[in-house]
Amino acid sequence: MESREAMAREEIVWACQKLAAAGLIAASDGNVSCRLGRGVYLITPSGFPKAEVKPKDLLVIDTAGSVLSGNGKPSSEWRLHSLVYEKRADVGAVVHAHPALLTAMTLAGVPFSSEVFPEVWVAVGPVPTAPYAMPSTDEVPRSLLPFVENHHAVLLSRHGSLTMGRDVRQAYYRLEKMEHAARSLLAACVFGGRMPDSLSAVQLEQLARLFS
Repeated sequence: MESREAMAREEIVWACQKLAAAGLIAASDGNVSCRLGRGVYLITPSGFPKAEVKPKDLLVIDTAGSVLSGNGKPSSEWRLHSLVYEKRADVGAVVHAHPALLTAMTLAGVPFSSEVFPEVWVAVGPVPTAPYAMPSTDEVPRSLLPFVENHHAVLLSRHGSLTMGRDVRQAYYRLEKMEHAARSLLAACVFGGRMPDSLSAVQLEQLARLFS
């Protein structure tokens, strides 16, 4: 196994363990991938509890979903990952999870307001919500198509979140930051009786300049 692939396997396992420990997934929910080369990437197996995934369990597939190495089936949401890698040359890893609060926001029809938090705006930017799509089908990438090219994260209605990054850790930490922000939004609504105001356009532009 090439050292690059070995490192990618370890990073995906790290993310799976973090996702499970943080309660961002349950049982076999979610999936993680990492680009290996043009049209080829590592992905978690289907129906496998993420807390138990080992480096040897990961599969190498192409963007058509064909297994190039490994045993078993790739995640049933491989189409989602393929869409990202085909549309975003700058993305090296994808995390799809089922974070409780972010998913609850989509159930309630409440948009995630990253514009409220300076650190979330800088690290993630705007986060749209894609319409509901039948899981594990071509509907999922179709629902994401309008968003993946211009965003680092997208919420999937009734179906969790998608975060992208230059590597596995950036994709994971973007999710962690978003779910933490969702807890703050919930607390603000409880304490204040409404969603907090967003930063102004001028303030967001200042942040963009400061942290560009």
